[in-house]
Amino acid sequence: MHEAIDQVWSYVRSTWRFRWFVYLLAWPICIGGWLYVNQMPDQYQSKARVFVDTSSALRPLLRGLATQSSADEDLAMMTRTLMSRPNLEKVARMTDMDLAVNTPEEMDELITRLNSTIKFSGGRDNMYSISYTNKDPQLAKQTVQAVLTIFVESTLGDTRKDSDTARKFIDSQIKEYEQRLIEAENRLKEFKRKNAGLMPGQQGQGYFEQIKAARFQLESAELSLNEAKNLRNELKRQLAGEEPVFGIAPSASMIQSGLPHPLDGRIDALEKRLDELLLRYTEKHPDVESTKATLERLQTKREKDIEEQRASLPSTPQATSLNQNPVYQQLKISLSQAEAKVASLQPRVDEYRKNLKRLESLVNTIPQVEADFQNLNRDYHINKKNYEALLSRRESAKMAEQAETTGDNVKFRIVDPPRVPFEPTGPNRILFETVILIGSLVAGLAFAFFLSQIKPMFDTARSLQTVTGMPVLGHISRVWTPAEKKKSRINKVSFVLVGLMLLGLYAGMLAIEVFEIDLLAKITNKLSGII
Repeated sequence: MHEAIDQVWSYVRSTWRFRWFVYLLAWPICIGGWLYVNQMPDQYQSKARVFVDTSSALRPLLRGLATQSSADEDLAMMTRTLMSRPNLEKVARMTDMDLAVNTPEEMDELITRLNSTIKFSGGRDNMYSISYTNKDPQLAKQTVQAVLTIFVESTLGDTRKDSDTARKFIDSQIKEYEQRLIEAENRLKEFKRKNAGLMPGQQGQGYFEQIKAARFQLESAELSLNEAKNLRNELKRQLAGEEPVFGIAPSASMIQSGLPHPLDGRIDALEKRLDELLLRYTEKHPDVESTKATLERLQTKREKDIEEQRASLPSTPQATSLNQNPVYQQLKISLSQAEAKVASLQPRVDEYRKNLKRLESLVNTIPQVEADFQNLNRDYHINKKNYEALLSRRESAKMAEQAETTGDNVKFRIVDPPRVPFEPTGPNRILFETVILIGSLVAGLAFAFFLSQIKPMFDTARSLQTVTGMPVLGHISRVWTPAEKKKSRINKVSFVLVGLMLLGLYAGMLAIEVFEIDLLAKITNKLSGII
């Protein structure tokens, strides 16, 4: 520790030999620096604060009815892009700074300077601050006002622009899908027209389902026909073993008295069935045609039987008549009904067989038609679904756009409007002058220390012994004469006086700066009172 202190004192003594070089370097630096600081133009800062309120009474009411963008997200995006080049170019045009620009390089330099000097900060509790410093107080205020205007208008305008862009896009998509839907409908209509009779059946039945259903219908009809034929044959066999009449034969008065004919019940039943079939099918349906044919055949047979009975009656009313056999008559009625049922089932079986053969002959055609139809139908339903979804979204977009136009999604409140500053905020000349003074003294001391290291000197025996490594046997002290002592005192006093002069000059500069600040403050207060 003692050696370190001795080493420091050795450096101090060595530097003291070149002490005048401290002032030789410090004075020019101080004078030049202070002159430069005093010539620096005053800087005026204009500042504004704005509060952004993103709460809205319409937002919870329209939730689920209209698509609304997040105001907080839009605001955050705007704050991140406020200092972009397009916005800074707008600021330059709004403040006429671009009039002094002649080349693209100068414009780039202006944009860079604005980006570094315009301060935009805040965001906590949606409170934002905008400030700008310039030597022209009016220009500082105009610049802050321009940035504030861009901030407000862009935040509102971008939201409305996004809504308008979305609505226009949806409108264009609706027109496109509407055209696609019309084209799909035309393709379906043309396809159905060209492939009439080959389309899938009702309830979406495919080809193989139609084949299966046709076979089932044919088998059911054939089974019913076989049952009807067996019943008819059995009735014929039974009818062959019965006598047609016994007792008294019918007289003309009985035939003409309007007694019912055995076929009247069947005719009435067929007429009722025909009415029911006509309610369900057209006159070209196989069941309708077969029922009509049976009905006409029974009516013809009934008229023929009546004519035969009239012709077979005796001409005299006293003729002997036989009683009819009721079993025979019942069998005959049943046989007629069985024959009618066979006659009605046969055309149905033939039609089902013909339909099955037709379907089997189209085994290579109908599946392809069905596949093409499904593809066309799928495209149509997809276009229709997208079209209806776009219509719904357009209504939501319209509602959201009207809410943004008439509502208050984002409200800007200017807490501190920008104003023309009367008092400069910079440069801080007192700080700069102090830094120049300290810096110049430090530079002078460093220069003196550098000279002491270039021209070293041993001022103690210990330092000489340490450097040479040889013992010092003795030393001779210097004897100061009165003249030398006086000269040394004058030198030291002169050094101190020169330093005091430098400090006095510094104090005078500070006094001038303080006086100017006070005077400017008084003038500012008076102007503020006048305004």
